[in-house]
Amino acid sequence: MTPRVAVVGHVEHVEFCVVDRLPAAGEIAHATHDFAEAAGGGAVAVVQLRKLAGAAAFFTALGTDDVAAKVEADLERHGVTVHAARRDRPHRRCFTHLDARGERTITVIGERILPRGDDPLPWDDLETTDGVYLTAGDAEAVRKARRAKVLVATVRAFDALVESGVELDALVASALDPSEQYDLTKLRPPPRTVVLTESERGGRYTTAAGATGRWEATPPPGPTIDAYGCGDSFAAALAFGLGQGLSLDDALHLAARCGAHCLAGRGPYASQLEAQPPSARRRAS
Repeated sequence: MTPRVAVVGHVEHVEFCVVDRLPAAGEIAHATHDFAEAAGGGAVAVVQLRKLAGAAAFFTALGTDDVAAKVEADLERHGVTVHAARRDRPHRRCFTHLDARGERTITVIGERILPRGDDPLPWDDLETTDGVYLTAGDAEAVRKARRAKVLVATVRAFDALVESGVELDALVASALDPSEQYDLTKLRPPPRTVVLTESERGGRYTTAAGATGRWEATPPPGPTIDAYGCGDSFAAALAFGLGQGLSLDDALHLAARCGAHCLAGRGPYASQLEAQPPSARRRAS
């Protein structure tokens, strides 16, 4: 059975600029092309979940300017059901260089807009949701996300996770990114599983019961184009797999496939893994 899935988190309007290499100080870089999308961790994750499950809900917050309207329209174009609180302020923007090595370098403009537990969103819907991935929110939003059968969260929401006092089914962090190194002993109760990604080396996990394991990275389905969105595609698929009732190892295998697929496309969405390709859905209808 296909699980019901959702994301609680943030979204930004991202301008992508494709360059051969990042310019050094004082240099001028010439872009081969550019494009703009709703992106950021929450957006990438919810589009990946929609592609796996056929439908996905996004609990988020948006500004009130034209940028926010573009973000919401982009998400709906990707088939996402958007539940958005409004903040009377400009929406956050980002500028991202995508270079020839497949790396992304991000400049953020403005403060992140987070969903809050007291926002008038249909939080009760999460009681019948199988898998939720949380990228951002206050402590009360985390508690409401915990209504789902399975809750996976990124370590980037660390302060809210600590304050909430909820038990996560899985906490996802990069073992290689210095910005994602936290004192996990502050999480009480501890997550049932801590998942640490190691890029092309796959990654490792530790359960609260003391079991440990690893998974191997999955080769991408084509040449590596860029890394934007790979981590959140991975984590979203982990929430999907656990929500579907897969074992941890099988859910991690699916997550690794989704992360690898994202590598093979330009931007976050071009190559995300789909459970059923659009052409097959059209033939079925």
